[in-house]
Amino acid sequence: MFGKKLEYTFIAVIFIFGSVLIFNAYKSYQFKHNPLPQTYINQIQAKEQDVLQHMQDNFGFIYRFPIIITDKVPGRLYGLTSYENGKIKIFLNKKVMQESMPYMISDVIPHEYAHALLFKLHQNVAGNGGHSRLWQETCKSLGGKNCRRYVDQKEIIMSKMPFK
Repeated sequence: MFGKKLEYTFIAVIFIFGSVLIFNAYKSYQFKHNPLPQTYINQIQAKEQDVLQHMQDNFGFIYRFPIIITDKVPGRLYGLTSYENGKIKIFLNKKVMQESMPYMISDVIPHEYAHALLFKLHQNVAGNGGHSRLWQETCKSLGGKNCRRYVDQKEIIMSKMPFK
């Protein structure tokens, strides 16, 4: 009797976790193969407006740079800014957006905008991968909260916890 009960419980647990796994795989597939949800686009646009307002307030001018959402960004980079043939573009990694959208909004957009602005002003310094003291000050002036060179994975994980 006890053995059968344990067996049914075990089968139920496997079924539940299998269902969750399949659901998560489906959600990831849908996100990857469909256009970015409008809620994400709205959040990106709102943050860009915030960054542009900070630019106006702190620098006295506004430069808008194209933000391109792509799954072609290599590896786990959250974003990157390119300066090619006089054109500056900001790329955001769609592959990490689903799991880290709040971080993308609060940190990555101002981070990349700081790079773009320094490219535009011809003040980008190659040292420390472009993350100089001037870049840090620019990032903070644009509303960046954590103006660091690399993503803090621990910070992202902790922000998802129900306790803080």
